[in-house]
Amino acid sequence: MPQPQYFIGLMSGTSMDGVDAVLVEFQDNQTKLIASHTIEIPEHVLSQLHRLCSPNSDEINIMGRMDRSMGLLFAKAVNELLTIADIDKSAVIAIGSHGQTIRHMPNLEHGFTLQIGDPETIAVETGINVIADFRRKDIALGGQGAPLVPAFHQASFAKENTPRVILNIGGIANITYLPGESNQVVGFDTGPGNTLMDAFILQEQQLSFDESGQWAASGKTNPEFLAHLLTHPYFAMGYPKSTGRELFNQAWLEQQLANYSHLSLEDIQSTLLDLTCHSIANDINKLTQSGDAFVCGGGALNTELMRRLALLMPNLTLSTTSAIGIDPKWVEGIAFAWLAMRHHLGLTANLPVVTGASRAAILGSFYSAA
Repeated sequence: MPQPQYFIGLMSGTSMDGVDAVLVEFQDNQTKLIASHTIEIPEHVLSQLHRLCSPNSDEINIMGRMDRSMGLLFAKAVNELLTIADIDKSAVIAIGSHGQTIRHMPNLEHGFTLQIGDPETIAVETGINVIADFRRKDIALGGQGAPLVPAFHQASFAKENTPRVILNIGGIANITYLPGESNQVVGFDTGPGNTLMDAFILQEQQLSFDESGQWAASGKTNPEFLAHLLTHPYFAMGYPKSTGRELFNQAWLEQQLANYSHLSLEDIQSTLLDLTCHSIANDINKLTQSGDAFVCGGGALNTELMRRLALLMPNLTLSTTSAIGIDPKWVEGIAFAWLAMRHHLGLTANLPVVTGASRAAILGSFYSAA
């Protein structure tokens, strides 16, 4: 019997709520999660990352320091994961590292995306080859560089003659529509996921997130404020499209609140939750009026968000990706292990119909541990 061949996926998303590390085995077109681990981003690092996400002074020096700091943090997550799994590093073919996005601006004349978390540092500290920088090849080919996970969703979740929506709700929300016909897929970022809700509760209650959406549930959505938020031009854009903290951030939220400061804090949080739900449901309802929608990411744990979302999509059956075999917390991490596997095998991994790239390509750059 051949020895198992493992890949590791590293993910730190827009919400910056921690570094997820997963150990995955790919065999006979099957994906098996062997072990998973999350470590928190230290407060002093987190504050610098938030600073980097908006134009500021001394950016290059901060970026250089944070690039190394995040590389060390990613490596720590890997080493702890291998200890938990009791797996020797020699059994791991490669680490697929998403990195930490600090700027994503694909629509400029010379569009770009920027992730930090030095892959050379990860390779040296773990003794494992690293594949990273997955987005820039797609941008070089005229694409958005995002979202990349629809290719993994298609490979893992598509079912013939069965329409499915895979909805990832992290800091930003993105959807993959799998219409049930071979090789057809639609995917794009719908807009904010948890990022505005997280920013507001952090500002007002010093909590990193609204557990189960309880604070939002205690308020009442203001229809006028919700309608105002939904006038953001991003929501009217056609796809391919992708977004991030550059558009939907605390500074933007404060500008929108200028004429709604009379609202209670609970009502504001409720309205922000409905902004996420309505922007997602509006896009999904345009794509399909039937089928199943499977949610992954942190939003899957927000029971109030799930409840309201189901009301807005009454003809779809809403559940989490647990129903189709993968814990919603680990889907994105597994996707980057899958991207590393594709690179290792010399296989393309982007979907031009999703990102807008001129062709499919092998994604990522290789960093040797030797």
